[in-house]
Amino acid sequence: MNKNIKLAVAGAVLALSATAANAGIVIPAGDWTVDIGGNVNSFYTRTKLSGNQVTAFQDDTRQQVQTGLLPSAFGIGAKTRQNDLDVAFQFSFFTGSNANGGDQLNGANAASNGGLGYSSLNIRQSYLSFGDKSWGTILLGRNLGVFGSDAILSDMTLLGVGSGAGGAGSSTLGRIGSGYLYADWKAQIAYTTPNFNGFEATAALTEATGQFDNSNLGYEGKASYSFAANDVTGKIWVGGKTTKIQTRLTGVAAVAADALYGIGGAASTQITEFTARATEIGAKVGVAGAEVVGYYYDGKNVDSGIGTAINTVGLLGNNAAFGQRDNSGGYVQATYILPFKTKIGASWGLSTTERNAAATDLRDYEREAWVLGAYHPLTKHLNLVAEYNHLEVTSAVAAAGAESGKAKTASLGAILFF
Repeated sequence: MNKNIKLAVAGAVLALSATAANAGIVIPAGDWTVDIGGNVNSFYTRTKLSGNQVTAFQDDTRQQVQTGLLPSAFGIGAKTRQNDLDVAFQFSFFTGSNANGGDQLNGANAASNGGLGYSSLNIRQSYLSFGDKSWGTILLGRNLGVFGSDAILSDMTLLGVGSGAGGAGSSTLGRIGSGYLYADWKAQIAYTTPNFNGFEATAALTEATGQFDNSNLGYEGKASYSFAANDVTGKIWVGGKTTKIQTRLTGVAAVAADALYGIGGAASTQITEFTARATEIGAKVGVAGAEVVGYYYDGKNVDSGIGTAINTVGLLGNNAAFGQRDNSGGYVQATYILPFKTKIGASWGLSTTERNAAATDLRDYEREAWVLGAYHPLTKHLNLVAEYNHLEVTSAVAAAGAESGKAKTASLGAILFF
């Protein structure tokens, strides 16, 4: 299995069995070695909503059969050694099991979630790479983002559901937005150094989020140190990212934005740019079946409110003035493998989005989640998973009560790696 998808599988498996992170189906083919791998997973989820997390005129309890944080995936890649270069490529196709999603509707029937519903399909990996262990590796194409990648690959809910169950789409949120920002899958040109006795660094140019005129790129990087001594293993990493985000407001909204940020000028369709940036630090240490993870991030204008990409049209509402916001958060996690191989885990995480000075800014809130999980390897490839997730969304602005409430999710299912 190629390095990047192997990292995703290894992170998801959480050392439930050492063999599960090995290569998938390996096929020699002339000068190439073809590697096929992926996963299939599905869960029964039951989410109890309260407060203003409940949608008007809908039941407060949602039940579904759906994929978890890691969508089901099929990946095919190949590698070869040519002219003193390690050359490889990878394509990975991701999909969900449930058909209840906005991108899966049958014609104009918005209620379609039965036999005529469709499960979405997207290609999250499509890249080539080349390099040598003496000078490093260059990757070009679509792959997991550099910033935040270790946070999601260390999250125990990658093997399960976490929060975000009971809604549309082919994936849940896990701990995204309640402890870390989503690394996302991005078009990029990345360079990774050789491994110097555990030290490694990656720098990447990425396609920037929220560009009206494609005038900016994103910049991401991280450095890490991995170590192993006797029964102790671990990793420490730091990272950062920055880019420009663009807003384009018209009419009254443009005037409001001009006044708020002192830009000046009359109502227009002008594009205004703001800096989005974030830094991170994380560590994990394992010994004798136990592992502890700690992670923290800090940034500005990098979170739409649920740990995902920025809404650059204006976070105060449709066609409203863009509001700059400070973002921060982190999570701690502890897992332990019992004598009969079941891994149990508990984690707590928090993400905050602070409001700006605008009186109408209603987006100051916290997303805090507790997660309990049990992960049992029924075979070296098949794992049974049970989780409970308690998510609480708290608004610090009274007028923003529509954001407050709780979502309590119990899930039970299985995930198969191949």
